[in-house]
Amino acid sequence: MSDFDPELRCAPWPCDYCPYRRDVPSGVWSKEEYDKLEQYDRPTAEQPLLWFGCHSRPNLACHGWAIVHGNQQGDHALLARRVLWFDMPELVVPLFRSGREAARHGRARLLRPGKAAQAAVAKLMHYRRLRENPHNAALLEDSDAT
Repeated sequence: MSDFDPELRCAPWPCDYCPYRRDVPSGVWSKEEYDKLEQYDRPTAEQPLLWFGCHSRPNLACHGWAIVHGNQQGDHALLARRVLWFDMPELVVPLFRSGREAARHGRARLLRPGKAAQAAVAKLMHYRRLRENPHNAALLEDSDAT
């Protein structure tokens, strides 16, 4: 008997610091995380084969990712949606219109994140996998110094 479940499930709502949310401050995530968002804007054949996991619930697909990229049509249809069927969640908070738009916002204050971004990182540090990210560790050190 296997625990493997071939059905992909999306988070029913975006996590508090989802990089696709319009109300999340710039500079919460690393450059590498923001770079991933733009990859799903590419033509279907150039998109990653992997789905984008929720930062707070990694066993679920990211709500923002599913909403922003899941309805792309034609040459830019979401590859993961073609390979793995998943139900589309409902839009529950304002999101950016594309991975590029979300990534640009997120990277805008990457080197000088504001207090809201620093506070967000501090809250996210209870997730071990996020604590180990060098960008987040550096933000925590900066907030301790002020």
